[in-house]
Formats: sequence, C-alpha cells, structure tokens
Amino acid sequence: MKHLKTFNTHILAGKYKGKAISIPAIDTTRSSKSILKESLFNTLQFDIIDKNFVEVFAGSGSVGLEALSRSAKHAYFIEKNQIALTTLRNNIKNIDPLNATVLSGDSFEKFATIYDIVKSKNIKTYFYFDPPFSIREGMEEIYQKTLALIGTIEPNICEMVIVEHMSNLELPSTIGQLSIFKTKKFGKSTLSYYR
Repeated sequence: MKHLKTFNTHILAGKYKGKAISIPAIDTTRSSKSILKESLFNTLQFDIIDKNFVEVFAGSGSVGLEALSRSAKHAYFIEKNQIALTTLRNNIKNIDPLNATVLSGDSFEKFATIYDIVKSKNIKTYFYFDPPFSIREGMEEIYQKTLALIGTIEPNICEMVIVEHMSNLELPSTIGQLSIFKTKKFGKSTLSYYR
C-alpha cells in the first residue's frame, strides 16, 4: 500500500491548543482555513461550553476537534471516505477519544442516527455542515440535499446551524424553522449561521 500523503494543521485554542491534526491529501477533503475556523469560534465563544457539536461532513475532523478543545461536551463526526475516516480516527485518538463519536458512512444516510442520539441526550447542539463543493463531479445536488437535511432540525435541540459553502452561492434566509443571522466571507468559502 502506497504511503498516504498528509499535511498538518493545529488546534488553534483551548485545552488542546497546538496539537497536530493530520489532513489527508485527497481531493474529497479540504481543510477549513485557519482564519475561517478562528472566525467561527470567535462567533461561538463560550456558548459552546458543555454543548454537543456535530460535524456532518467530517473529513479530518478539524472543526469538531477544535470545538472539543474549547470545552464542547461531546463531538459527533460523520465521514464516508475510508482514507479520511482513518485519518479522522487517528486524530481523535491523539486528541480526545473519550468525548468523540464517529459514524462511518454517507452523511445523508447517517444524519438521522446522530440526530436521534443528540436528541436523546437533551443537550443543545451545534450542527456544522461543510459539504463538498458542488463544482465537483457528481455533487451538483449536494446543496439541495444539505438544505433538506437542515430543514429536519428542530429548534428545541438546535443551538445553531453553521454552513460552510461556496461564496458564490447564496443560501435561503430561512431553512425549516431556522433563520439566518450572520454570514461571513473568506475568499471562495463563506460561513452562514442559522438559529
């Protein structure tokens, strides 16, 4: 088996600050830029303490692990790519194995499982959606499918939904029972916040 090329990023702040996160050099995962992550957690601040965090298209798990570093209660990850999944599991093992749950499989199929788990815990939850950009082949429908998934989230369980998406795509002002309250652009990527 060929040795997989990876590159490293680091936890930006919190109790695991400086710990390395490996990211596989494959075209299905792209790392959320540090500046974007920093802005995200500046928005969430201390509200994230003791809340659940779900990274729906996890990749290497860098956003959910950052949430754990900043005292989120538990992080849940869904990833279907086997290479990304192996990297994700190693990252979790090196950073915070006790407070992380990984589901292997398609995010659209596994979301209901994770949603039922967080609902049963009765703890307000952050949902982070970073679907593969729709410019990739076979991904044309991905945003419609993602919005449909967000539409199933009930406000009583949801602290916030954050969507990382292509900057040239404008998301609707409401999805289901949630309304947009902030957007911030970082070059080709934008964060849209709903609650």
